[in-house]
Amino acid sequence: MEAAPTGTRSSHQSVEKGRSRHKIPRDVETDIAYLYEVLPQLSQIFRIIDKIGEGTFSTVYLAEAQMTDGSRRMFALKHLIPTSHPVRIAAELQCLTVAGGTENVMGVTYCFRKEHHVVIVMPYMEHQTFVDIVGSLSFEDVKHYIFHLLKALRHIHKFGIIHRDIKPTNFLFNQQRREYSLVDFGLAQGTPDTQIELLKVVKAKAHKGGGSSKMVEESLGKQKLVPLPPNTRNPAILSSTKAPAKRPCPPSRIKHSKELLGLDKAPRSVFGEKNINGTNSHKPGTDKVEGLLLKTKREEVIPRKIVSSKHRSVPVRTPLNQKPKAPAVSPMLTCNCFMTDRVCNICLSRKQQVAPRAGTPGFRAPEVLTKCPNQGTAIDMWSAGVILLSLLSGRYPFFKASDDLIALTQIMTIRGSRETKEAAKTFGKSIVCCRELPRLDLRILCETLRGLRSWDDATLPAEFQASRNPAEVKPDAGSPAKKRMSSGSLRSIAELQEMGWDKAPDDVYDLLDKLLDLNPATRITASMALQHPLFKDMTL
Repeated sequence: MEAAPTGTRSSHQSVEKGRSRHKIPRDVETDIAYLYEVLPQLSQIFRIIDKIGEGTFSTVYLAEAQMTDGSRRMFALKHLIPTSHPVRIAAELQCLTVAGGTENVMGVTYCFRKEHHVVIVMPYMEHQTFVDIVGSLSFEDVKHYIFHLLKALRHIHKFGIIHRDIKPTNFLFNQQRREYSLVDFGLAQGTPDTQIELLKVVKAKAHKGGGSSKMVEESLGKQKLVPLPPNTRNPAILSSTKAPAKRPCPPSRIKHSKELLGLDKAPRSVFGEKNINGTNSHKPGTDKVEGLLLKTKREEVIPRKIVSSKHRSVPVRTPLNQKPKAPAVSPMLTCNCFMTDRVCNICLSRKQQVAPRAGTPGFRAPEVLTKCPNQGTAIDMWSAGVILLSLLSGRYPFFKASDDLIALTQIMTIRGSRETKEAAKTFGKSIVCCRELPRLDLRILCETLRGLRSWDDATLPAEFQASRNPAEVKPDAGSPAKKRMSSGSLRSIAELQEMGWDKAPDDVYDLLDKLLDLNPATRITASMALQHPLFKDMTL
């Protein structure tokens, strides 16, 4: 969603050439005009070209600025939502300034603020969308990708930063130049010994509603921005230099990134909602729409209280001017529902356990899904393992779940139910599973999904039948499977061999196994992973 440095004039020209052929939609023009209006100082320096990303907490624009030496450079402007807490904004800035700018981690150039509107300015890096290239990467490309991701994680973990949202869209990748950049520290948290001072207080300040909202415009680079000549500014600037009109913020619309809109071009996620190779009753685009609807419901899943019909409590009426009191439960009182498929009244009366859940569905570690209160940098390593799993199998997104329990079940399908339950006990959680799920061989799983092995030879559960290679069936003309076959995302055995996939060593699957360790206490760290035999020929 964000961007990083380019450093070459050719990349600037290619971006400009591509954008000149791209007509900006009317709603994007409205958003750009609104940004100029709420932050008039931007109009004097930047010519905003387009919107290049949008998330729950921010929107990112591509802009051009003129430097003091006469050159022009491209920047990414991240406009944070006005409701973001001041301490959270300052903490993100501190992560970028202290740990950013090196070791494949995004840096920050400037920050603009007016009242409750904040824009973080970062260098722009031209990059490819992960969903478009996941099926076309050679094994050597994948090796370099995960190596540089681990370097970025090692760097931020040294500062005591837990990113909490490691995923392909937050690790920008330029395949031609092999450039990488870790972005978006909006959900970052600190370890107990973090060097980022604001991460130590961000949770407490957020709860109390305190914290200073003072932010200054500052430059961290050697070159200075200068006002753009009048004839090079965006026409929308002319209206933004006047007193801001009392106009409401553009209405919320269903907007999605290019990566999300392009999901039907890439190999289908392993755990999909429907089988695209099914009957003709399946309508093209249904999966995409269903995925978009699920996205709007993923932010917070409120746990439902399950009450046994035999032990249902009767509500007690209280006077209107008196607040109902929670029933007191003795800490020593034991229940009889432990390790059963019901929840008794004693457990329902206890305080709900609170634990961080921030992150993107599909990339959350088991300790996050089970609400373990003690979470550390190991959750970033799990997310890196999920990315490597997608790269090795050629399937993205690999996990697709509507809630935490389904996500945990999908993890069990890969890593085994017995292993998941044993790992949960190590961090104080108990999992009840009605069916025994065996642990899968990661090499067989990935090679089968990628097409290097026959499905008839693979001993995979029925859950994976929806992910069978469409090349093995005869799709109807115009069906989603037919479109996917023509998109270039599927590869023949000969092509896969040319890309080096038939020579992928056991080391890469050993690393994957260590990254997807269900126990966070024994999960491999970024520093240890970079010492793995897989990277013996690479320079740290």
